[in-house]
Amino acid sequence: MTIGFTSRAVVSTCVLCVAGLLALAPAAGAAGTGTDPGAGGGPRAAVPQPALLYRPGTQVRAHAGVPRLPDVSAMSWLVADAHTGEVLAAHDAHRRLPPASTLKTLFALTVLPVLPQGIRHTVHEDELAGIGAGSSLVGVAEGLTYRVSDLWRGVFLNSGNDAVHVLAELSGGWRSAATRMQAKARALGARDTHVLSPDGYDTPGQVSSAYDLAVFGRAGLRNAEFAQYCGTVEASFPGRGGSSYPIRNTNRLLSGADGVQPYPGLIGVKNGYTSNAGNTLVAAARRDGRTLVVTVMHPQTGGGFTVYEEARELLDWGFAAAGRAEPVGSLDALRVRSQPAPTAPVALPAAAVPAEDAGARWPETGAIAAAAALGAGAVALALRGRVVPRERS
Repeated sequence: MTIGFTSRAVVSTCVLCVAGLLALAPAAGAAGTGTDPGAGGGPRAAVPQPALLYRPGTQVRAHAGVPRLPDVSAMSWLVADAHTGEVLAAHDAHRRLPPASTLKTLFALTVLPVLPQGIRHTVHEDELAGIGAGSSLVGVAEGLTYRVSDLWRGVFLNSGNDAVHVLAELSGGWRSAATRMQAKARALGARDTHVLSPDGYDTPGQVSSAYDLAVFGRAGLRNAEFAQYCGTVEASFPGRGGSSYPIRNTNRLLSGADGVQPYPGLIGVKNGYTSNAGNTLVAAARRDGRTLVVTVMHPQTGGGFTVYEEARELLDWGFAAAGRAEPVGSLDALRVRSQPAPTAPVALPAAAVPAEDAGARWPETGAIAAAAALGAGAVALALRGRVVPRERS
């Protein structure tokens, strides 16, 4: 027998408590965990106004000696410095296109802070209702009990829409998740994104952009849990009868599957595909103390793996051009600021960077950790008096 919740009210109550705490946290008030608080530090070159990135075509301001941009067929793409937010080059950065499963980055930014990883939940039939035909699945089954951390691995590695549906229900419901994702996008300055289906499933009117997806990927790397999940290559997923089975990250630039060579220094983030969106990818890599994030949306030539090769070429160019190209925009340009940016340089969390960069931490980390701990405590207290035995199916 396993212990199950009498209803999802316990988890929903916890979610509301934690969400309230996050809203009050001074460091995370506007956008919660994953919000990029800006670069900070000493004087930098002036960043052009965001209007430059709204111009059609390719935008780049490289100095002499910088390699030419690669010939990229994607309908939209962008290369940015993950630390400073400076956009080094872009093509139709704000073009609104279907994002496919790269939208799960925004889902994670929205829901991760309000669901402690250790919560165990037995899946109900209604939580798996409404999954779109042809969806990618990790194998979540009715009647089985999962930790929240298991479900997140299903989201990041297998792009499991079934795992997204369960996590959305646990955090307040499908429509609520979409609404909160929309608010999160606006707080981060991602104004091209329109959320209708939190799992990224093709839905008329659901769009994002290379700019917005880079914003989400960059913000995600500042959340230690997000960074851990998106950089995991292999894991085990619970099955029936106490068994488990292996799952492998479908981001081939990370895993090296299907003949795609893994990119040295890659630290995530998320790939996607639908028939309408084509192949999409947000990828981040670190080299010589610098972290870049690239977005590639819907390559127009080659096969299904072209998205990885074009991302590879853009990363190579970005590392060669970094420090020798004037920025053409900033990932912070449209972000809602609820307080002044920190005055000291900041770094990615230890989960996403080598040990020598692990000393700095984002201000919101403490607030989120405290809120998550309180939420876990609330669940534990609630469960102490509100549990019933449920047979494992």
